[in-house]
Order: sequence, then structure tokens, then C-alpha cells
Amino acid sequence: MKTAWGTDFKIGAVLTALIGGMVLVSLFYLPYDYNGMDSGNRFLPPGLKHLLGTDNFGRDVFSRIMTGGKYTLLTALITVAGSAALGSALGLVSGYAGGFLDEIVMRLMDALSAFPGILLALVMVALLNNGEATLILALLILFIPSFVRIMRSGMLQYKHRDFVKTAELWGVSHIRIIFVHIMPNILPSLLSASILGLSNAILAEATMSYLGLGIQPPVPSWGRMLSESQNFLFNAPWCVLAPGIMIMLTVLAFHYLGEGIRQRYA
Repeated sequence: MKTAWGTDFKIGAVLTALIGGMVLVSLFYLPYDYNGMDSGNRFLPPGLKHLLGTDNFGRDVFSRIMTGGKYTLLTALITVAGSAALGSALGLVSGYAGGFLDEIVMRLMDALSAFPGILLALVMVALLNNGEATLILALLILFIPSFVRIMRSGMLQYKHRDFVKTAELWGVSHIRIIFVHIMPNILPSLLSASILGLSNAILAEATMSYLGLGIQPPVPSWGRMLSESQNFLFNAPWCVLAPGIMIMLTVLAFHYLGEGIRQRYA
């Protein structure tokens, strides 16, 4: 039963709009070259000329935050979209088929969930290379089990309903029953899980980039900015606070947004 949009959704929507607007503007305009170095303006504090100050190379922190947000959000969106698509298809088919196939799929998902994320990323880097594509692939694999479980649970909830039994009696194909008759009923849960997944993906990307396993220089990312700035935390705290606060706000934005959608359609 639908209810009015709650406070969580409104907070998430406002934060998402602000962050999304900043990223959108970065596609067309940046105050400074995000990688432009100026040794004469190193460690400038926030002010009118540089809103968030400059870093140890004299680069404008605000421009780097704007550019880093673009790559961070793109990584999160691709990760969640890919894992949601694969996980949803696998979860729906597994739940509908049941039996031996369902058992195999769920045991595989349990094994995948038990695999440490950082270890998987290290294995992927060793097999492929250290870059954004490798990070996306590692995160995509890690996120699949959660979507499989959500969609399987929804399938088990609806596959014995009267409208499904009626469709089966009319000779409707299994694929049509799964994706036309049942899946629309589970879409609110999938949407909520996907948006909540964005917050987890952003946090995971920041963690991997902080450890040097994600987006590589000269392209900035919030996690790598944190890693590069930690050595001068006390004499130039704005270099650390800026990316740290952006990670926190973005994670909170998608968390509130996803939670608001879940509450509305609960």
C-alpha cells in the first residue's frame, strides 16, 4: 500500500539533486583544470579564488572534487546496473524453477558472498590490470548475490498466486510469466535495492581507490584524494575533508533515497 513520501526520501532527493547537479555542471565547466599544477599556490586555504583551497601540487580541490564525482558516480552506476540486471535474471529464473537449479544457484551465491571483496579485487588486478574497468568488474561480481536473493524472494512470494496459475492454465510461456506477469510486482523492491546499492558501490569504490586498486592518476577520485592527502591532514585539512565529506554526503543521499522508496512501497 502506497503512503506519502517520507522525510527520508525528501532528504535523499535534495542531496542527490545537489550532487547530481554538481556532476552535471562538471561535464561542461570546471573553475580550473583539475590536473593543473601551480607550485606558487600550494596549500592555499578555502577562499573566494579557490572555494575548497588547493592541494600539495597547487591543484584546485573543488575542480578535482567535481571531476572525481563524475568518475565515482559512473563507476557506481555501471556496477549497480550490471549486477542488478544479471542478479535479477538469475534470481527470477532460480526462484521460478526451484529444485536442483535453485539449490545450485543459491550455494554459488553463498560462496560468492563469503569471498572477501578486497581479495577478489586483488585477484582481478593480478589477472587483468589495475584500473577502473577491473574495479567495476570486481564490484559487479560482488554485488550480484544481493540482487539474486531479492529477486528470488520476490519470485517465491508471487509464483503461487492465482494470476500466475491462471496464466499457466492459459498456456502462457514461462519466460512471459516471469518477466511480464511477476517481475512488475517486484520492481519497487528492485528499485529500492538498486538505489541503496549505489551507496554501497560508492563506498566500495572509494575504499578500493584509497587502497590504490581503483581509478588511477591523473584522473581524480574521492578515495584516491583521501589517500594522497592523509600525509598533510593537520597542515591542510581541507584536502582531506573535501573528498571525505563528499563521500559521506553521497552515500547518505542514496541511502535516504532508497530507504524512502522502500518505505513508500512497503
